[in-house]
Amino acid sequence: MTPLPDAAGEPLHLVVMGVSGTGKSTIAQALESRLGWEFAEGDDFHPEANVAKMASGRPLVDEDRWPWLEALAAWTAERDARGEPTVLTCSALREAYRDILRRGGDGTWFVHLVGDKGLLLDRMSSREHFMPPSLLESQLDTLESLGAEERGAVYDVANPPERIARMVLAQLDRD
Repeated sequence: MTPLPDAAGEPLHLVVMGVSGTGKSTIAQALESRLGWEFAEGDDFHPEANVAKMASGRPLVDEDRWPWLEALAAWTAERDARGEPTVLTCSALREAYRDILRRGGDGTWFVHLVGDKGLLLDRMSSREHFMPPSLLESQLDTLESLGAEERGAVYDVANPPERIARMVLAQLDRD
């Protein structure tokens, strides 16, 4: 875990990250409802071709992800320029992807959700989503944990969503 950005004068941009099935949307919505910050679901920024590729069981490659990540960074940068804090969901699996997301604002902080593979597979199998459970392994293979120099913290999704949201808010000193 690394420290939060200095909140004096700069917006804070939370990126709720992790592999599929970690509950990124659930946690982000819980944070958004408490903070009142603008929220964006990263999946909504995927081009149709990416969604179709994943739905067919084929993992995305970097060339598929770059334009998507750039769109997410641009969305954040627009709000950063207006001094508005944000909550965004994005798998952000690799440090290179997070580097792009950080371009959206200096106050970017990662809420890295992690969990037991069996739990994640159970969750993925019981929901309606374009990402099939068969792609979890490719995401786990791609995932790079937050580096020591990256601003953020790791949260275990074995905890209930409300507890995770409270832990994040305590970390942000906004509880």
